[in-house]
Amino acid sequence: MRDSLISIRSDNLISDCGSSNNVKDESDDGTTWQPDTSYLGVGDKSTSVKAEIQDPSLPSDIPYMTARIFQSQSTYQFPLQNSTSRTLLRLHFYPSSYPNFNISDSYFSVVVGGVTLLNNFSASLAAEALSQAYFIKEYYLAPSQFPTLHLTFKPSDKSFAFINGIELISMPPLFDTDPTLAGSIGPGDDFDTAVAIPIQSNNMETMFRLNVGGQYIAPTNDSGGLMRSWYDDSLYIYGAADGVAVQANTTIRYKGLPSYIAPLDLYSTYRSMGPFVDVNKNSNLSWLFHVDPNFMYLVRFHWCDCEMTKPNQRVFDIFINNKIAASQVDLYAWTGSIATPTIRDYVVQVKNMTDDSQQLWVALHPTDKTKAEFADVLLNGLEIFKLSDNANSNLAGPNR
Repeated sequence: MRDSLISIRSDNLISDCGSSNNVKDESDDGTTWQPDTSYLGVGDKSTSVKAEIQDPSLPSDIPYMTARIFQSQSTYQFPLQNSTSRTLLRLHFYPSSYPNFNISDSYFSVVVGGVTLLNNFSASLAAEALSQAYFIKEYYLAPSQFPTLHLTFKPSDKSFAFINGIELISMPPLFDTDPTLAGSIGPGDDFDTAVAIPIQSNNMETMFRLNVGGQYIAPTNDSGGLMRSWYDDSLYIYGAADGVAVQANTTIRYKGLPSYIAPLDLYSTYRSMGPFVDVNKNSNLSWLFHVDPNFMYLVRFHWCDCEMTKPNQRVFDIFINNKIAASQVDLYAWTGSIATPTIRDYVVQVKNMTDDSQQLWVALHPTDKTKAEFADVLLNGLEIFKLSDNANSNLAGPNR
């Protein structure tokens, strides 16, 4: 497994910004990070620096202990391995102390292929809001008609930009089906009225990626060589009804779902409501997320029911921001077998209208319409992605 990961990673562009040599990160999968200088234009006036402090929370000194600082606009030019597919872009930031630069004075914008990813962005404020020393911004860029990707850093007035690491990964078809608009199902569960939202031309930012009912899954344990991090969901559960976290005790196989969608570890744990039928019928299992208003969000649900052995045993409804996304979800009826991973995608518009407009709610509620055997719900994993605006030119949100 380790050798296959190294092979996959070597096919992509992994850059340790500010470094002058190839460096191998032995802390994860032995990834070789290459210097970034060859991708900058002739006459570039950026500066390579080393961090003065190594925070103990850093997973590795690579790529975080070196940085490239821009005091004027600069552009990377990266060759795309396959411009006809989506490209996964990760930007690594460690807003620490660098010689002759006050990181709290750093404000900048980042633009890729005409799309603004960050605008007047402060990595220092972002890290403070996250209570983290470092963080990663992750984007899924739409297919391009050009073989080269231009990544531009624009310092704000009397400021500077910086970056510690850049990853460019050619993506498998993670988003090959148009999601359903939450709230578009008609009266009486009329699915003929459901509206599918085309997303092929949308750029996307990863906002949340959760292993529901389970522990943190490290990038080296991800599937497809994509090196994604899957986080514990407990911080986002809303209300006293947090359900029960369960470890499956049966063998799970993909059975038609591409393995790169998510690691099997994600499908081996889940959260359900528990055995108290009367309580379950009058409550939801809910999660609450803070997001940027005036964007659409794609919400991906991951399921693998390792308990039910026939249809109409566990049936539930899905709500996103109090809009019904799916009614009478019966995972066994969907898959036709036990312990079979499956996913569904839905989108919702988050508008800036009230004090709650920066929140995205996900709620699962058992339905009694089908007289199911059990009053319960189930969820294994959850991903939330911000979609670029209608002009497909902006993903930037406010500093937090």
